Amino acid sequence: MRSRWKKRRQHDAPELNITSFMNLMVILVPFLLITAVFSQTAILELNIPTADSVVTEDEPEFALEVTVRADALEIGDRNAGVLSRLPLLDGKYDLNGLTTYLKRVKATFPDQLAVTLLLEPAVDYEALVHVMDAVRSFPIDEPGNFSRAELFPEISIGDAPPLAQGG
Repeated sequence: MRSRWKKRRQHDAPELNITSFMNLMVILVPFLLITAVFSQTAILELNIPTADSVVTEDEPEFALEVTVRADALEIGDRNAGVLSRLPLLDGKYDLNGLTTYLKRVKATFPDQLAVTLLLEPAVDYEALVHVMDAVRSFPIDEPGNFSRAELFPEISIGDAPPLAQGG
């Protein structure tokens, strides 16, 4: 029995050969660092109304609102109501029509910078982003010019009021 114990003690633990693992790491780490996509996040400041924000004015001022509904875009004034309704075109929002209408509004109210986007719960996030882009600025239609003109960069977001039963 002693001879068995001696044989076990004489055997050393085998060495780990990590050469192939190190070769893999030497190749894999630079590859992952080079191919990593570093995301660039655009930050857009939004004005979200608070519960204690109260507006007290004598005469109502023009307040542009764009309501994004499941079936249309509604452009209006908070005090005067809906000014224009743009139904879906081929299942998509008419962003070109929205920009065209907002250009006319900007021509009428050149100092106006604020717009409120009101969304129905069924509207998806991608539609919100496209409408926000259309409301903020538009491309200038000159050959070789890739800049954008400002429309309404100060965006507030809220919930759309429910439609009236008759409409």
